[in-house]
Amino acid sequence: MWKSVDKMRCFRKRSMLPFLGFLITLLFFNLYMDDGYVLEAEKRQLGESLMHPANSDRYVHTLRDLSNFSGTINVTYRYLAGIPLPRKKYLTIGLSSVKRKKGNYLLETIKSIFDQSSYEELKEIVVVVHLADFDLVWCENLVQEITRKFAHHIIAGRLLVIHTPEEYYPSLDGLKRNYNDPEDRVRFRSKQNVDYAFLLNFCTNLSHFYMMLEDDVRCSRNFLTALKKVITSRDGSYWVMLEFSKLGYIGKLYHSRDLPRLAHFLLMFYQEMPCDWLLIHFRGLLAQKDVIRFKPSLFQHMGYYSSYKGAENKLKDDDFEEDSIDIPDNPPASLYTNINVFENYDATKAYSSIVDEYFWGKPPCTGDFFVIIFNKSTKISRIKIVTGTEDRQNDILHHGAVEVGQKSVETKQGRQCSSYITLGEFKGGSIEVTNVDHKIGFDIECVRIVVTANQKEWLIIRTISLWTTQPVSQFKK
Repeated sequence: MWKSVDKMRCFRKRSMLPFLGFLITLLFFNLYMDDGYVLEAEKRQLGESLMHPANSDRYVHTLRDLSNFSGTINVTYRYLAGIPLPRKKYLTIGLSSVKRKKGNYLLETIKSIFDQSSYEELKEIVVVVHLADFDLVWCENLVQEITRKFAHHIIAGRLLVIHTPEEYYPSLDGLKRNYNDPEDRVRFRSKQNVDYAFLLNFCTNLSHFYMMLEDDVRCSRNFLTALKKVITSRDGSYWVMLEFSKLGYIGKLYHSRDLPRLAHFLLMFYQEMPCDWLLIHFRGLLAQKDVIRFKPSLFQHMGYYSSYKGAENKLKDDDFEEDSIDIPDNPPASLYTNINVFENYDATKAYSSIVDEYFWGKPPCTGDFFVIIFNKSTKISRIKIVTGTEDRQNDILHHGAVEVGQKSVETKQGRQCSSYITLGEFKGGSIEVTNVDHKIGFDIECVRIVVTANQKEWLIIRTISLWTTQPVSQFKK
């Protein structure tokens, strides 16, 4: 018996060698094109060979072990356009799309992703589109449109289009009708879970981070730069999923290392509930108890008709902003205050851009302070601090000032700056100072809020937003 098994193994190895050699050649072609090592004419010629029609017989196999949830799922994908680069990017953006009865927004979504990214940002992303409909004629027609409109991005390795054959799907008949959903609704959402699972599985090793979008979304300008600011600000803290939209499965960010487990999870419970409900359970099981959502939202739902029966769906995210460049940098820092803190509304929450997080303290006195001490000195261009909330409009800082400091020293209370300069005073509970780097002749080590008069009201510091000096060329298109 073991001799037979060995023969089978040898046969599989021999049959894979020609295919692997061909695949490696294609991967190197794409690497050269992405790095600009071939002439434009050569790019065009090679690109034609990389844009595979939907009836192509070329398949690429994932050959990972399915024995544990950290491994990828053993499924064969069909490449319809493009091919992955051998080196990891910073971010993969995943889209799954099926045929709609009304409207089709996929091409607009892809266009928005690329148009709203700078040249430097485009180098760090790869977009993967999973055409998940079982109608292969529809897939073929759509992929032809995609390759015609986005040939340059396909050739550069920034856009891949894949399809998972129907044979790999679990049964979509006789499913449990949870929540009294009609049978066709249950089938739709169950298949959608599997569509996403196969997409996540494919994207596991393409980048360090993964962003899920729907196929009817508009992006804010330079959204990647905004994402990177947030990821940097969360350095050292634990998270499973960061949210950049409050709608559906839009703008959800993961570490790529978690994608295999998420893919397995969606497959295990594919018929139980919609994907956005399953995500809540997945996040909780990995010990992220609370939602971590950021404002402004970076992605906006733009479709008018749902992919389910063409029903109207005019949901909009009212936290969306077209220009995401205004998101603060908030360099890594330690925060201290001598104001009495209420419950768990601690100082760090004023420095976070997470929705509904803020500092809340008992009535402050003259001389009380709230200080931010940077991990390393930095150039600050703009400071904006807002106190109070819409439902507690009197819990503002009525009398206070903002100072910046240098020459930090170690004390019994921790590191403190020994020299401060006042930038301005609060008016109506807020303050904004621009061109700070032009007004101050030193790199800033501390930013301090000082209470200049007693007040009877409690104090909410809703947001502390700091912008660092960036090279002018960073955001050019």
